Amino acid sequence: MLTGAVGVGVTAALGAPTANASPSSGTSALEGVLYQPPSAAPVSLPRLVQEAARARAAWRAAEYETLGRALPGLVAAATATRDAAAGRERDRAHVALARSYVLTAELALKQHSDAAWAASVRALTAARASGHPVPVGEATRVLAITMRRSGGSLGAVRLLRREAADLDAEQAQTASVRTTLALTAAHTAAVGGDRSAAFDLLGEAEDETARCAAADGLFTVDATQPQVDVYRIGVCNALHVPDEGVEVVRRLDISAMPTRERRARAWTDIGRMWHQLGDDPRTLAALRRVEQEAPQEVRRPALRSLVSELLYTPARVPGIREFAARTGAAA
Repeated sequence: MLTGAVGVGVTAALGAPTANASPSSGTSALEGVLYQPPSAAPVSLPRLVQEAARARAAWRAAEYETLGRALPGLVAAATATRDAAAGRERDRAHVALARSYVLTAELALKQHSDAAWAASVRALTAARASGHPVPVGEATRVLAITMRRSGGSLGAVRLLRREAADLDAEQAQTASVRTTLALTAAHTAAVGGDRSAAFDLLGEAEDETARCAAADGLFTVDATQPQVDVYRIGVCNALHVPDEGVEVVRRLDISAMPTRERRARAWTDIGRMWHQLGDDPRTLAALRRVEQEAPQEVRRPALRSLVSELLYTPARVPGIREFAARTGAAA
C-alpha cells in the first residue's frame, strides 16, 4: 500500500522530522527523492491518484514539511506503478509521476535548490510519455522557472511560448494551462528586462482569463484574474517599477484566491513592492500577512533574506527584531 511506501520514504530519505528543519536539511530531502528514493511496490491507480491529490493539498496549504515527508514514497510508488502498467493505465501512471515531480520541483524552487533541475526535467519527460497536454504544460512551467533562476530567461520564454502555442485554446483545461504559461513567461521576460514582452504576455493571459472560465484540476497554479493581478505586481517588481503595481494592489482581492500558498505569494510580492518603494513598515505588515497565511512560507530563504534587510536597515522598523527572531532570520 502507498501509505507504507510513504512511511518508508520518511525513514529512508528524511529521518525523523523536526519542527524547524533547516533549508539545508530540506535540500538533502529533495536530493533523496531524486537520487535515493525508497523501494516501493506498484499500487492501484485510484490509490496513486488519491495520494498525489493529498500531496497537492499539502502544497496548496503551504505545508512544505508534510509535502517533503510524502514525496519520497509518492515518487517511488508512482515509478513502480508506471513500470508495472501498460496501455492507458501506464499513461495515467505517467501523469501521476509527472505531477509528483512537478511538486518536487516546486518545493526545490521554494528552497532555491538545484534539485529543481532534475525534478523538472523528469516531470517533463514523464508528462510527455503520458500523452496528456495538461501535465506537459505544468511540467514545462516548472522547467522554465528553473531556467529563469539560472539566468536563462530568454530560452525560458521561448520554451513557454512554444508549449502554449501547442495547446488548444478552446478547451477549458488547456486554455487555463495556456494562461499559466503566459503568466510565467511574463514574469520571466520581466526578469530578463524585456518590458514590452512582459506586458504583452500579461495582456494575453488577461484576455484568456476573460474569455474562458478557469478550469478545475490544474495542479499548482490557477488561471484567474486575481492570479493575473499578482503576476502583474511581480512583473513590476522585476522591472524595478514598483510604483506601477500600487494601483493593482488596491484592486486585488487576495481573499478570493483559493489556496494558502497563492495568498502567501500575493503578500510576498506586495511586501517586495513596498520594500522597493522604501516603505519598511508596510513591507513588514505584508510579511506578517504571509506568516498568517503560511508560517512555513516566511521561513524560506528568499523571505528570510528580505526580513534580514529590514532588520539591518538604518531606519528602525518597529517589531522587526521580534519578527526576525520568530521566523529564523535573526542569528
